[in-house]
Parts: sequence; C-alpha cells; structure tokens
Amino acid sequence: MSIKVSCQDSICSRIVAGCMNWGEWGANLTIDQAQELIEGCLAIDVTTFDHADIYGHYTTETLFGNALKKQPSLREKMQLVTKCGIKLVTPNRPDTVIQSYNTSKDYIINCAEQSLQNLNTDYIDLFLIHRPSPLMNPEEIAEAFTKLKNEGKVLRFGVSNFTIQQFEMLHKFIPLATNQIEVSPLHLDPFVDGTLDQCITEHVKPMGYSTLAGGKFFMKQPEDRVVRINKVVNMLSEKYNVTSDQILTSWIIKHPSGILPVIGSTKINRIKSAVDALAIKITDEEWFMIWVASTGKEVA
Repeated sequence: MSIKVSCQDSICSRIVAGCMNWGEWGANLTIDQAQELIEGCLAIDVTTFDHADIYGHYTTETLFGNALKKQPSLREKMQLVTKCGIKLVTPNRPDTVIQSYNTSKDYIINCAEQSLQNLNTDYIDLFLIHRPSPLMNPEEIAEAFTKLKNEGKVLRFGVSNFTIQQFEMLHKFIPLATNQIEVSPLHLDPFVDGTLDQCITEHVKPMGYSTLAGGKFFMKQPEDRVVRINKVVNMLSEKYNVTSDQILTSWIIKHPSGILPVIGSTKINRIKSAVDALAIKITDEEWFMIWVASTGKEVA
C-alpha cells in the first residue's frame, strides 16, 4: 500500500530519497545505477527525490536527469524536490569568487530553469530556497516563485534551514509547503526553538535531513553522548526485534509535526529499512528515554 502524506497541495512519500550522495559527493553512481536505484525506490513507495542544484558541484541533478531520459515513464511516478540559493566556488562555476547566497528574483528563476533542464523534466514538484540569506527580500522571492508557478514550472515552494521568523516573513508573501531542517537525537534544536511548533500551526510538513546524524551513531569510537543514546536504542532494538537505525527513524517520525525523513543512502536496503520503520510505534516513555540519553538530564 502506498504511504503518502500531503505537503499542502503537493504529495510527498512518507520517506524521501535524498540524492546528495548519488554523484560526485558520494557513490558516484553511473546512469544505469541511478536508474536502478530510482526504480528500487519507487518499488517500495519512496516516490519523492530530494535534490539541490549544488550537489556534486552542480552535476548530480544531471546524473538523475540522464537516468530519467533513458526511462521517461518514471517521471510521472515521482515527485522531484530541488533547491537553490547557495553559490559554490567550483570549476563548474568559474565566475563565483566566494561561497555566498543569492536569492534575487533573476537568480531564482534562472536556477529553476537550469534544474528543469538538468533533471530532464517540465516541472518541479517542490522548489526550496536552500539557506536563508541576510540579503533576502521576501517580495522579490515571492515574485520569482509566482512567475514560476504561473508558468507551470514549479508546483509548490518551500525553504530549508529557515528560522521561525524567516519562515513567517516569507510565508506572509507566498505560501510555503515545507521547511527542510536538520533534526536527530543529536540535533534537538527544532524540538525546542519553535520550528516544529510552527510547522504544526501552519499545517506544513517538515522535511528532516541528517536524521541519523550523518552516521555518528554507527562510528567505531563514538562520543559519550552517542554511547548513552545507543545504549537505549540497542535496548529498544532488542525489544521490537528491529535494527538500531529503525528505532532512530521511529523516534523521528513519532513527532506530531509529521517529519518526513530524507534518507541519504544510496543502498536500497537502507532506504527500505527506513520505510519498514514506519510500522514501529515506540511509546512516549521510550521516546523520552532517547531524549534524556541525548540531553544527559531528566526533564524538569
């Protein structure tokens, strides 16, 4: 059975495939391997694929697009997310002299049109500002978003790494469908700084990246905080007869904001493990066991 949730008007799968490591920044997949991974994700109802223009030094979108070019019928079965706004210093962008942000109207529109070409698609399901810029003008961003929407090039818009104030500011000018944020038992800020509260209030589904803390839970010599968390996680893994990564994912998805985990692995079994974790229902007390292990102190 397909597991989907609403990101306002657009539809996202409950688990999102993160594509940052598909290309030069990670597994360096061939076109055939990318196509195989896409098809593997679709087969387990992971239909949303998360990109950014900068991934692989501006090359990973094209890798994915070339896979779609070989099998165009895959496009109608998926939702494509991508981001813009970060300018990287790389030989692929020789005119960029310093890493910086650009959220001007023309830059956003040009990035969207380039991503459409790279991804070999006529539209982007969800287009995000990758990081907030101190120079961002919400009216100008809204103008760019409105133009792209009116032309049918983007269906929905959102942001990534925005504070509650930044989200609120832009949301007043244009409806936003998500805030993609870092969240894990090692990164608790969104639970207490109002970010996830805002998502609930605005009926926005947050997307969560680094939900397994970039692999820190699986290091051979973890830090003390990780050791404390793993002790609880391993106990729960044994109780529920599941893997530790599934307990960590179940901890993320238990939050009432409906966090959509972005799974950055290129191994289909790891992605499937996250999908299977949707069936695990840890108790409130078990959730707080992991929280207390992370903070190192009982709740007041």
